[in-house]
Amino acid sequence: MPLVKFVCAIITRSLFILVSLIGVWRVTWVKNDNVYWLLTILYIPLIIEMIITLKRRKGKDYKWFSPAILLFLISIIPSIWILELHHQANKSSDLQCRNLDSWDSVKSMVSSFNGTLGNQTLQGLQKMLTSVCSNNWILALHQVLLILLILGKWLLPLGGGVTRDELSQLLLIFVGTAADILEFTSETLSDVKDNSPQLVYIILAVWTWSMLQFPLHLAVVTSRPVESIELGGSCNQDNTLLSRHSTDIWNIVESLFIQDGPFLVVRLTVMTYFEVFHQMLVFFAIKNFMVVVLNLYRLFVICQDYRPPASSSTPSS
Repeated sequence: MPLVKFVCAIITRSLFILVSLIGVWRVTWVKNDNVYWLLTILYIPLIIEMIITLKRRKGKDYKWFSPAILLFLISIIPSIWILELHHQANKSSDLQCRNLDSWDSVKSMVSSFNGTLGNQTLQGLQKMLTSVCSNNWILALHQVLLILLILGKWLLPLGGGVTRDELSQLLLIFVGTAADILEFTSETLSDVKDNSPQLVYIILAVWTWSMLQFPLHLAVVTSRPVESIELGGSCNQDNTLLSRHSTDIWNIVESLFIQDGPFLVVRLTVMTYFEVFHQMLVFFAIKNFMVVVLNLYRLFVICQDYRPPASSSTPSS
């Protein structure tokens, strides 16, 4: 079992580095400047973290926080920022490319690659990858990033105090969160007009902020069994609102300040200030608004139903 944990820890971080390296390669090709290979310096903290974790913790992750996932985000987010900004600034000047919007396009690209197998396989692979349109490349990086965050957390050895049940809950939360984030970036960035570069910065900033949910595990592992509160003695000292409802409160905080709240503000800004209006944008804005209102209502119910523990002192006869 320790060997399996050791191998899983190495494989997960190796996949992190590989995907980040693909992102840097794409940046250097798009910008046609090898100086962007310096972005690989961002891998150094991840490698150092891997060495320290393998040596001191035998590959085990931490309970409330995952440094490996945070450092992976730090290594790949700059590449995605550069690609997004370059794509938004050069939409009209993009050369003819392969748009992977149908099976026929995919089959055509694969067939062209099969025709180059042999001594020029590497060149054929590079030609195939560089022929894909920029928007497909960026969307693929977003998708692979989110999928790898979920699989990476699944493969990483459990931290001390984290049960398999808590991990399964956390992974389910990650799946829903990833779907919402991908929908936000893909839908909202497609609404950006050529004369609205500041909107791209706003969307990418909110997207980066929302990604900070993945290194944190507080939405699951801070929960405490309610039954333990009824045992009396010193347990009653922990019968506070935060200790009893830590999971619910943290989920509400994440929704209001990290995900649905910022997403709602951006979508309202797009509709009012930038005067972009269509059916799907309105629908997702209403959805974010409903989630914010329901979370506020949930917080109100929790506070209203909470009853502080009665004093343990017995009145004298």
